[in-house]
Order: sequence, then C-alpha cells, then structure tokens
Amino acid sequence: MSFWENFWDIFWWFLCVYAFFAFLYALFVVIGDIFRDHQMNGWLKAVWIVFLAFLPFLGVLVYLIARGKGMTERAMERVRQNQEEADAYIRQVATASPTEEISKAKALLDAGTISPAEFEKIKSSVLV
Repeated sequence: MSFWENFWDIFWWFLCVYAFFAFLYALFVVIGDIFRDHQMNGWLKAVWIVFLAFLPFLGVLVYLIARGKGMTERAMERVRQNQEEADAYIRQVATASPTEEISKAKALLDAGTISPAEFEKIKSSVLV
C-alpha cells in the first residue's frame, strides 16, 4: 500500500466522523429547540420527536427549513435573558462605592471594631 492510499482513507474517515458529529450536534440542537419552544403544543412536539426518531436526517433538514428562523429568535432571546441575569448578578455582588466603603469603615471605627490606623488604611485603599 502506498502512502497516498492510506492518506485518502484516513482523510475519508475523518470526514465521515466530522459529518457524523455535525449531524449529532444538529439533532440535539433541534431536539433542545423543540422542548424550549413554548408556543408549540405538546402534540406537535411529539410529532416532531417521532419524525426525528424514524427519519433523523430528513427530520433535521425539514425542521431547520420550516422553523429555522424561530430557532434563531429563540436563541437570541435566551442569550439576551442570560446577559441580563449576568448583569444583574454582577451589579448585585459588585463592590460598593467609595463613600459607602468609607462610611462602613467609619461605623466600624465608631463601634471600636477597628483602630484609627486601620480606618486610615481602609480609607486610603478605597480612595486609590
């Protein structure tokens, strides 16, 4: 056997594996979209799942053609929601403003929890 015969066999094998995993990815994306779509009733979801179970390649193609635009809109809405939730969380856990930090340190100083030197250290670190 020559190198080129083996090379093309290996190339063909990698191409088939790539196509198989691409198909599986598309199939799982379609199934996920079916279950995330709140506008589709249960019977229609069941029909799509049966169609995908018995004719998976054709089912994925038909679903992408028939409902591809809706998939994109639902995915964009999910991304927007996730971004809003992440932003809200970041705002919630972000550090307070310098004046709030200084007032908290002043309250600790007044309560005797920290020394005046520690208060000045906190104050200088917040103002930097």
